[in-house]
Amino acid sequence: MSSTFSVTHNTKGSPSLIKGLHFVDIKNEVLGKDYKLSLVFVGTKRMSTINRTYRKKDSATDILSFPLEVDSGEIFICPQYAAKKSKEFERPLKNFLTFLFIHGLFHLKGLTHGSTMERKEREIRGKFGI
Repeated sequence: MSSTFSVTHNTKGSPSLIKGLHFVDIKNEVLGKDYKLSLVFVGTKRMSTINRTYRKKDSATDILSFPLEVDSGEIFICPQYAAKKSKEFERPLKNFLTFLFIHGLFHLKGLTHGSTMERKEREIRGKFGI
C-alpha cells in the first residue's frame, strides 16, 4: 500500500517546526487512513499566488485547503503568516500549526465555518491535547 500522507517543505525551517506533531494520526482520525493528503509548506509569495489564483484574493493567508477528489486533497500552510497569526491568538507556533491543520482537514471533509465545525475541531484538539 502506498503512503496516504505526504509533506513537502518549500520554506526554510518548516521541517523543524512540525517535528513531534501528530499530523498523520490527526489526519487519520478526521479523514480516515485511506484519504490521500498532501501537506505543503510554502512561503508568503507562493501563498499569495495560490490565494490570488484560486480565491481571487491578492494576499497571503495562513492555510488553504483544496479537495481534489472524494478521497484526496491538499493543504497549503504558510508558516511565516501563521507565525503572525499565532501571536494574535496567543498560541505557540507549533500549537497553532496543528490548530490550522485540523481546521483544514475539516474543510476537506466538507464542513464550513460555523458551530458544527468548531465543535468537531474542539473534539479533535481535546483528543490530541492541543
